[in-house]
Amino acid sequence: MLKADNITYRTLELPIPGDVKSPLAPGGLKRSYLLTKRGGDLAGGILVITGILSWLLPVIAVLIKLDSRGPVFFLQKRVGRGGKVFTCYKFRTMVVNPYADERPCAENDERITRIGRFLRTTHLDELPQFFNVVWGSMSLVGPRPYMLTDDQRIGVLVPGHSFRNYVKPGITGLSQVKGYHGGDMDLKTLFSRYQWDAFYVRNACSSLDFLIISSTTRLFFTQKIGLWR
Repeated sequence: MLKADNITYRTLELPIPGDVKSPLAPGGLKRSYLLTKRGGDLAGGILVITGILSWLLPVIAVLIKLDSRGPVFFLQKRVGRGGKVFTCYKFRTMVVNPYADERPCAENDERITRIGRFLRTTHLDELPQFFNVVWGSMSLVGPRPYMLTDDQRIGVLVPGHSFRNYVKPGITGLSQVKGYHGGDMDLKTLFSRYQWDAFYVRNACSSLDFLIISSTTRLFFTQKIGLWR
């Protein structure tokens, strides 16, 4: 039993799934994979920025400004590779409030704006993170980065949680493909996220990255686009 924020939690020892040593873990570094991954990140990031964000960003920016007061972008400190903190970029989807860096966004959160709900439903709010990918603080594929307060809380609940930080955080990841995304912070979900993130770290390779990107693309067009019909 552990205590955090005056709340008592029950923790469970979780095995790290996967038997293959990650090319990114200590002693398992493979330069060829890292170079390939970085090349793919740059190519994919530049393609999205020039081909989509170049015209979509101004449109979304106008909609955000018309809908509520505040900046177009939401900048938040998150935990990256090696536990280093970086600034994550997103389109702002909530009204400006003092709890944005402390309280995760719930499904029916009153802070979400009208255009913000649309951006979250379609995941378009994540598009500015392609700038993070080009700058090198994120990758196209990897465990989703947590904000600082969430990372601290989850570190108390899930032993070995920091193992996921052996790799760069990603725009999409194995946990998201398996259906674990959003602000759900219940214990079972946190454990499942950790297990899939740890599996990715243990088995990271170009073929797995390609499979995750393909699955993410397919899920977007089959699930999200259907919401517009």
